[in-house]
Amino acid sequence: MTKSSFTLQMTDEAQNTLDGLRSAALKAQNNRKKTKRKKSSRQEGLFKQVVKTLSLLTNNPKHQSLNTHEYSGIENPFKAKDKVFEAYAQNKTPGAYRVFWCYGPNSGDITILAITPHP
Repeated sequence: MTKSSFTLQMTDEAQNTLDGLRSAALKAQNNRKKTKRKKSSRQEGLFKQVVKTLSLLTNNPKHQSLNTHEYSGIENPFKAKDKVFEAYAQNKTPGAYRVFWCYGPNSGDITILAITPHP
């Protein structure tokens, strides 16, 4: 089976959320190192899970662990008739994070529309 490889694009909203998650994870990691705790914090784990989700989307948007499915609550910004999808960054967690994405604007692109806790 051949793997598809997509170029990842991010909306400003999604990039700001990812930057915020990264910042919180780094702060928590520095705190953990100062106190010599070994177990990663929730913020570190969340950032790692979101990054893994983005990596899986880039390589195979239909990867089983993403639980990718169509989402109708967001309109596709490139072609109104095209679909928007939801992928799981977390599962079975209160406020589990989701990544909302669509194909485009160009062939071979995936655009991350939002990274957000499940409503």
